Amino acid sequence: MHTATIRRRDLVGLALASTAMAATTRARAQGASAAGFPSKPIQMVVPFPAGGATDGAARLIADRLRLQLGQPVLVDNKPGASGILGTDFVAKAPADGHTILFSLSTSMLINQFLYKKLPYNPQKDLALVSHVVNAPIALLVHPGVPASNATELAKYMGANKGKLSYGSWGVGSAGHLSLAEMSQKFGADMTHVAYKGEAPMLQDLVGGQIQMAFASMMQAKTFADAGKLKIIGVTGEKRSGALPASPTLLEQGWKDDIFRITGWAAMAAPAATPRPVVDKLADEIRKACEQPDVRARMLALLGSEPTAYGPEQFAALYARELPVWQRAV
Repeated sequence: MHTATIRRRDLVGLALASTAMAATTRARAQGASAAGFPSKPIQMVVPFPAGGATDGAARLIADRLRLQLGQPVLVDNKPGASGILGTDFVAKAPADGHTILFSLSTSMLINQFLYKKLPYNPQKDLALVSHVVNAPIALLVHPGVPASNATELAKYMGANKGKLSYGSWGVGSAGHLSLAEMSQKFGADMTHVAYKGEAPMLQDLVGGQIQMAFASMMQAKTFADAGKLKIIGVTGEKRSGALPASPTLLEQGWKDDIFRITGWAAMAAPAATPRPVVDKLADEIRKACEQPDVRARMLALLGSEPTAYGPEQFAALYARELPVWQRAV
């Protein structure tokens, strides 16, 4: 893995480019129409393995879009390289709205700071369609770890320098960066183990091969309720509706920016997708997210009710969060 060095003027340029992305896409698509869209099945690419929370959220939205649009919406898992493979597939797909991306902030925002070279440029090659939902994550530890809160865990990490391992569902994921920050913050010198998805990571955490990891709300609740793992806390500035009894890490004194913000799940399309098609997709996603059963299920899966921000609001949020993640990297 290579970490990119971003100069200040480059960072400003990236933020401006993100904010202007919607306008650029509109300009390319002047005179285009969404009439007749979709004319064939839609391929929704998820750049992570099947079975995780992201995949579950994608299938939930895909099923609703199928009913609303009158065409099959087929979820296609293309995992690998921290979401890079599947994201690149969409970036290079025909820009007609029939190939779309359902991914996380990892592949759509964070990876550009982690790698000197990506096969795609998220600022230029993707049209932001919809910020679907915020995705706070929960810090889990193996039951054998003698800690039940953030203070006790910090002491344990400091007392076991170089002896502990943590997992993530991919290099550069929010879970990876957050735990790397913890390791540095508390002088733990922990070893990072990257997995091809959340499910195999949690299997090893339950088995004791690693001592801690961040995970989605759904998985955290499932394993904690079964007594197989312990929840230390959650990210974000307020408690998750999915785990209301679990305090935030911020509440427990960890005030670093990376513990205040959350990742997100969102949808994008190839950059040259006609703006009317982008708008239609965003509107249909919003309609899907307004359904009570979708809102309840999204809360259980990712720890928040859906936001369903459209292209402009999503672009503005992207521009605000970009420097935060750059600093975290």
